[in-house]
Amino acid sequence: VLSSESIASVKLRIQTCKGFVVKKQKLIFDGRELARNNCLIRDYGVGDGDILHLVLRLSDLRVITVKTTFGREYKFHVEQNRNVGYIKQQIAKRGGFANPDEQKLICNGEELDDQSLIEGISKDEDAVLLLRVHKSAKVRTKPVEKDFELSIEAPDLCECTSLDDVCILEKKPPDRSVSLEPVIVDPKIKLSPLFYDMISATFAGLKKGNSPVRSSEGSGGAYFMQDVSGHRYVAIFKPIDEEPMAVNNPQGLPLSTDGEGLKRGTRVGEGALREVAAYLLDHPVGGRRSFTHNGTGFSDVPPTVMVRCLHEGFNHPEGYIHAPENVKIGSLQMFIENIGSCEDMGPRAFPVEEVHKISVLDIRLANADRHGGNILVCKDREEGRFRLVPIDHGYCLPVNVSLFSICPSCTKKMCLIL
Repeated sequence: VLSSESIASVKLRIQTCKGFVVKKQKLIFDGRELARNNCLIRDYGVGDGDILHLVLRLSDLRVITVKTTFGREYKFHVEQNRNVGYIKQQIAKRGGFANPDEQKLICNGEELDDQSLIEGISKDEDAVLLLRVHKSAKVRTKPVEKDFELSIEAPDLCECTSLDDVCILEKKPPDRSVSLEPVIVDPKIKLSPLFYDMISATFAGLKKGNSPVRSSEGSGGAYFMQDVSGHRYVAIFKPIDEEPMAVNNPQGLPLSTDGEGLKRGTRVGEGALREVAAYLLDHPVGGRRSFTHNGTGFSDVPPTVMVRCLHEGFNHPEGYIHAPENVKIGSLQMFIENIGSCEDMGPRAFPVEEVHKISVLDIRLANADRHGGNILVCKDREEGRFRLVPIDHGYCLPVNVSLFSICPSCTKKMCLIL
C-alpha cells in the first residue's frame, strides 16, 4: 500500500481480497488500534516493512465443515452474512473438482438453497454439511428381442479391468471468470426487488459473454453493462480502484500523493460510496426512503447500489487472472435511456421545476461537481415533456465546504464542517 492511503482504503483492500467487510475489521499497529478511517497510514507511523494485525470478532464467524461421500473434508471460517452459494464457490476453488452448478449441499437431510444465509443454516455452533456432486452422463437404449438394453456412459470413468480398478477422473470446472453480487454489510437489510432485477440482468449479460463497455468520457473508469441480448445497457459500473487518481485509473491520471481526490474535501476511493449516498438521500416526496422502496426520489437520482464484480473486461494493468484479488468493488447505477445531456441543447426547453429539483439536491448534498454533462435529458414520448436526471455524484458530501468560494463578498474565509 502507499503511505498516502487512508485506513479505510486499506480495509477495503482487505475486504476485496479476503471478503471481511470493513465494518467488522480492526487494524492494530504497535499495540494501538488504527481507529480513524480518514487518517492516512503514515499518520500512525506505519512505515515500509511494518506489520499490521487484523482483528475480527469471532462471533461474526462460523466454522462450516463440508464432508463428501468419499470422506473428503473441507473446513471454512465464514461470516454469518454469507450465503450457501459463497461456500460452493470456495469449495470449487479449494477442491478444484466441483463446479458450483453441479454441487448440492445438504444439512439435516434438506438441500440448501444458494441464497440461504449461513446464520440460518443450523442452530449448532459448528455446522456440518454433506456435499453431493451431480455430473452428466449419456443414457442410451437399444432393443434386445422383446426387451430394452439400457447403457449409461459416464465420461469421467476411466477404462478398468475390475471393479477394484474403478476410478473417477476429477473434472476440471469451467472457467467461472464472472461474478456479481451486492455488498451487504447488515444481513437484516433487504434490498428492493428493483436492485435484484438490475443485478440479475447485468450478471446475465456478463455470463452470456457481453463484456463491459468502457465510457470514453469522464476522468475515471465507468463501464456500460449490457443485458443478455447485447443490444441494451442496463447499468453503469464504477470501480473504486479506477476512480480519478486511484491506483488502476484507466485515464492515466497520476496517483494522489495525500489521498485527496480531484475535489477538495473528497478522498480517492470513496466516490462509489458517495454515489450510493446520493441515491439514499434523494428521498421520495412522501418522506424518507425505505430499503424496500422501488423507484427514484424527488430529484430522480437513478437507483444505485454497491456491488463486487469479477470480469476480465475491467482495467487490470498488471494482467488478469481469475482470482479474488481481481474482484472490483464499486457502484452499480441503473442505466437511464436518454436523448443526450444538458450540454447538447439550450436551457429554454427545460421545465423550471426540473431545474429546481436538481438545485435542491445539489444544495442538500453540497455537490462539488455539477455541470451540463452530468445531467441527462429524457423525453416523455406521450406528452413530449422533458425530464432531467442527475448523475455522477462521486464528489458530493465533501468533508468540508469552503463558503468563501461561494460568496466572494465574504470578508474572511469560513469553513462549514458537515
